[in-house]
Amino acid sequence: MKTLVIALTFLLAAPAFADAPVIVHLKNHRFTPATIKVKANEPAMLVLFNDDDSADEFDSSSLKIEKVVPGHDKGNIRLRALAPGKYPFMGEYHAATAQGMVIAQ
Repeated sequence: MKTLVIALTFLLAAPAFADAPVIVHLKNHRFTPATIKVKANEPAMLVLFNDDDSADEFDSSSLKIEKVVPGHDKGNIRLRALAPGKYPFMGEYHAATAQGMVIAQ
């Protein structure tokens, strides 16, 4: 019974994601799409497919996210409910080319 209560507490406390995950690809050290639109004030999920041979880190100080995704692998990136605005991100290991923006509206 205690396990059931803990499980239900976790499920009720976890954010609900309203829409399907946003699929993002990293290829040739560039994000596609580079501009990602999400609903403001609602959590969202990105699924990042790293199609490059080398790892890269999805990094954003404004989103408070750092997520390393190995080459030829994928990673889930959970976005908290964001106030309306623009939130830049980059691939930290290839910051000159791997640039993007999340727009919450």
